[in-house]
Amino acid sequence: MPRSSSRASLCRRSFLASAAASVLAAPALRAHQGGLRFTHAYGETVLPAPARRVVSLGYTGQDMLLALGLAPIAVRYWYGDHPFGVWPWAQPYLGDARPVLITGEVSLERVADLAPDLILAAGSGISRAEYEVLSRIAPVLMHDPRHSPYGTPWDVETRIVGRAIGRENLAEERIAGVHAAFAAARARHPDWAGRTAVAAYQDGGQTGAFAGEDTRARFLAALGFRPPEALGRLPLISGFYAQLSPEDLSPIDADLLIWISSLARAPDIAGLAMRRTLRAFAQGRELFVDELIAGALSFGSVLSLPFALKALEADIATALDGRPWTPVAPSVAAGIAP
Repeated sequence: MPRSSSRASLCRRSFLASAAASVLAAPALRAHQGGLRFTHAYGETVLPAPARRVVSLGYTGQDMLLALGLAPIAVRYWYGDHPFGVWPWAQPYLGDARPVLITGEVSLERVADLAPDLILAAGSGISRAEYEVLSRIAPVLMHDPRHSPYGTPWDVETRIVGRAIGRENLAEERIAGVHAAFAAARARHPDWAGRTAVAAYQDGGQTGAFAGEDTRARFLAALGFRPPEALGRLPLISGFYAQLSPEDLSPIDADLLIWISSLARAPDIAGLAMRRTLRAFAQGRELFVDELIAGALSFGSVLSLPFALKALEADIATALDGRPWTPVAPSVAAGIAP
């Protein structure tokens, strides 16, 4: 399963049961006149003032908070063995902060004990019922209503968080910096514009590709690439990925084929029989991405996107240099090069 689709859901039965026991007695926050109003997928949330104590229940929310100079008091664990659930691209922004790491089921008692003044739950996958219970602890922000639960663009999310913590100007500065980095990359590689590219995965015997609202697909689009037409004809699951038949991998036969994986799973890609029928394979236009850079692409955040761009730009250029014999170093190291 792709990482985005393996995001664990809350255990709703225990979640709601514990709510009944410990939180329902807590007074609900009252919406003040004025304040900071946010319309989201589950309605409207009002903050009486910019938040300072934020619990981040979204799987990637810590990146936005740290980029804007506010360390969350708690972080939701997604995957990866990194201190406090903060990946390398965001660690320099953590400073001396030591946020609580929330793993597995979300304990309402634990969240309540932290006394947050905001629960950032965009991209958390919580239900409306869970949202309503959490709202008895503190104001809760969900994802933008125009997008799927995991599909809000990084700049839209960053702008929302910036407003919620009173750092709109810094949010705009960070967003402009990322857009400028991608614009500069497009200027350095005008030949990428309009060429096809796809980010694919091989996991548990299933081959698939990221598309639609997925962060990896958006990363490629930001560099000027477009998805293969054949991929566009496949049905999308949850709005961000498509599964392929093992007998027909042609929908991912793009000018650039990026494999989102880890070194431990590289042999699964190397063993794909039909992969060798792809022109991308024969012409050396595949690029293997290891777990760290795959994580940066999966987070797709204001901090991780520049990190991924810096790591991948030269390798993408090598894969597309028109010389099949030029080794693409990560693909050679992973054992998938032709």
